[in-house]
Amino acid sequence: MNDEAAMRLALAQARRARGKSFPNPPVGAVVFRGDRVLGRGYTRPVGGPHAEVVAIDRALARHGARAVRGAALAVTLEPCSHEGRTPPCVDRVRTAGIARVAVGHVDPHRRVAGGGIRRLRRAGVRVEVGVLEGACREQHRGFLSSVARGRPFVMLKLASTLDGRIATVRGESRWITGPESRAAVHRLRSRVDAVMVGAATARADDPELTARRGTRVVHRPVRVVVDSKLTLPASARLYRGGAGAAWVLCGLRPPAARRSAVEARGAKLLPVRQRGGALDLRAGLRCLAREGLSEILVEGGGELAAALLRARLVDEVHWFAAPRFLGGDARAALGPLGIGRLARSPQLAELRVRRVGRDVYFVGTLARAGGSVQ
Repeated sequence: MNDEAAMRLALAQARRARGKSFPNPPVGAVVFRGDRVLGRGYTRPVGGPHAEVVAIDRALARHGARAVRGAALAVTLEPCSHEGRTPPCVDRVRTAGIARVAVGHVDPHRRVAGGGIRRLRRAGVRVEVGVLEGACREQHRGFLSSVARGRPFVMLKLASTLDGRIATVRGESRWITGPESRAAVHRLRSRVDAVMVGAATARADDPELTARRGTRVVHRPVRVVVDSKLTLPASARLYRGGAGAAWVLCGLRPPAARRSAVEARGAKLLPVRQRGGALDLRAGLRCLAREGLSEILVEGGGELAAALLRARLVDEVHWFAAPRFLGGDARAALGPLGIGRLARSPQLAELRVRRVGRDVYFVGTLARAGGSVQ
């Protein structure tokens, strides 16, 4: 097995960690010797072992120290070299006797920044860097965004009719898109650290924002509400669950009585400055990054989606369009963007289109604001 084949297996492991390794990046690793895979692993949530340690421990448990000594390791991100909630991964690689390490890409965080590679090489371990680098960087795009831009990677989900409407003139909206599209949304939720909505959407829909497969909850991402004045009632479903209650991006001085009410339900308030009477969303996203969130899915409403687009804070769009029309008097999927020239309109690049049941599913990236994560 060559390094690229091993890295593909490591990437498959890493995909299992997406949305579930918070606040650690979703890393995957494989221990191999020749064509034989000895152990696989992916990073666990905070305080749990990193991918390299999981793969090595599994290899040792199944095949013994003799088989692991002299074997190779493929890992999607440079092994850490600093003491944190867990010991440095480079020490575990070295003591296990791994002879060679294939790395997807260097960890850009200042605590690592090539230090893990240097320590391994000083210990006599051969290290190859840049194996399937593009695919590995895509896998870690949220982590890279947090390091390079100080904010999470933002995915915007929209579900509408073909003419961009989300509710009738009477407010009826369930269900515009079909069950296949809704299942796809739950899969998206299962792969992110957090799901974010505006206060108006939370009040209107009273959502749970969990990821389900059928009736079973398979993932509980962090739920974030943008609510500058804490208008969402304390009885809302997003405030249920104690420590699992929502995080709230609010103004610097929210009403004291409302603050006490939602904090009593376990909500985590994150005060953010305001500009022009609205929350500074860029500052809000930076706040979320400091809390460890690296990849978030924004699910509405139209005003929040438009505000993020106006501020060039959306990285990727997922748009589900149902084959029906509601007309100009129905509620729009997006609020005003204030675009006077076509050249200034947000455009999707790297567009992918497929059918999902009767609906059409568009996925595309937008010009990345605040510096590239590549």
